[in-house]
Amino acid sequence: MSKITRHTEKSSEYRHLEKMSFSEIIHHINEEDQKVAFAVKEQLSSIESLASAVHVQMEGGGRLFYVGAGTSGRLGVVDASECPPTFGVPHGRVIGIMAGGDVAIRKSVEFAEDDENQCWKDLQVYDISPQDFVVGIAASGTTPYVVGGLKDCRSKGIKTGCITCNEGTPLASHADHTIEVVVGPEFLTGSTRMKSGTAQKMILNMISTSVMIKLGFVYDNKMIDMQIANNKLVDRGTNLVSQFTGLEYAKAKELLLQHGSVRKAMEEFGKNTS
Repeated sequence: MSKITRHTEKSSEYRHLEKMSFSEIIHHINEEDQKVAFAVKEQLSSIESLASAVHVQMEGGGRLFYVGAGTSGRLGVVDASECPPTFGVPHGRVIGIMAGGDVAIRKSVEFAEDDENQCWKDLQVYDISPQDFVVGIAASGTTPYVVGGLKDCRSKGIKTGCITCNEGTPLASHADHTIEVVVGPEFLTGSTRMKSGTAQKMILNMISTSVMIKLGFVYDNKMIDMQIANNKLVDRGTNLVSQFTGLEYAKAKELLLQHGSVRKAMEEFGKNTS
């Protein structure tokens, strides 16, 4: 493999940050953040390819796994954890795993990302199989935990993809579908929780949202399968039921609470009016 150009480790284009005012720091960060969407745009065809491949596996009953370490791992866990409440997809269909386990979500676990064999051990807890799909997330593209995980998955016939912010990385060499989004040097040199993390979050949003839409968890542009888990969502769901059925708010709320989801309320209303 050719030598990696480590864009994620390049020195910041800004010097002596400690001498800047709050205004200067914030404006420069914003200037750098504006570059992220353009970098992601360059990868839209790769994102489409990966999302389409994930859809094929999930449509056949498989699951989507995100694996990562540090910020990348946390972003995967966040995206996975938001799928059930947003789309009503059962828990366990989208799973986020990070080096160091759940404790690492809140607190850094030293050297957890350096074990190239641990990711496969973590995946085996879920009885992973070739029916599933695994996306490795690592800004550097060199994290041993993630690289080793994808390598082991491919050796077992499991489809893989990756999201990285460097080109030609070891991680990409073990992925069937690669997304290499080069956002350039961070405002704070090497702090990939910034632009790299923002790019990864944007891409994860695209993957999970597009896949869930194509799996049928969205009607029109509405989250009709969202979990009714708090008063705000009860109100949102009630308004959707009212919009779709023409019922007044109180009746729509009663129907929603009786059946537990906007979709089921709409289906029941349809049965009673047909």
